[in-house]
Amino acid sequence: MKELIASSKLTASASIRIALTNSREEEAELKEALKAEKINATAADFGGEFISSVSKIIERCVVAAQREGIIGNNHNEEGALAGAAREAISQITSKAIGLNVGGKIGIARYNDHISVCVYFGIGLLHLNEIAIGLGHRAI
Repeated sequence: MKELIASSKLTASASIRIALTNSREEEAELKEALKAEKINATAADFGGEFISSVSKIIERCVVAAQREGIIGNNHNEEGALAGAAREAISQITSKAIGLNVGGKIGIARYNDHISVCVYFGIGLLHLNEIAIGLGHRAI
C-alpha cells in the first residue's frame, strides 16, 4: 500500500511541475530529468472561453499524451487520461464559468499511474485569477 501512495504522489507532483514550467526549454529539461526517474511527462498550452474550451482541453490532453508515447491508442488508457483531465477541470469550473482561460496542461505517467494538472489563468482583460486543478487515475 505504501508504494502505491508514493507512486500516486510522485506522478501528481511530476504533472504539477511540468505544468508550471515557464518555457519550452525548461519543459524539455524537466522531461529529461523525469525520464531518469522513469516518469514520462509532457505539456500542452490552451486558451479561450471556458465553456467552449473544456472539450478542447481534454482532447489536447489525449493527443499530447499519445504523441509523446505516454498512453497508447486504446480505450482504457485514453479513458483514464480523459477522466483525470475532466477531474482536474471540474475543480476549476466554479471560478471559470463565463470567463476566458489560458494556461498549460501537465501530464505525467509512472507505471500504471497517470496524472493531469491544469494550470489556469482565469479572467477578463488584466484582472486574472490563478488556479490549479489536479486529477489522477490508475490504468
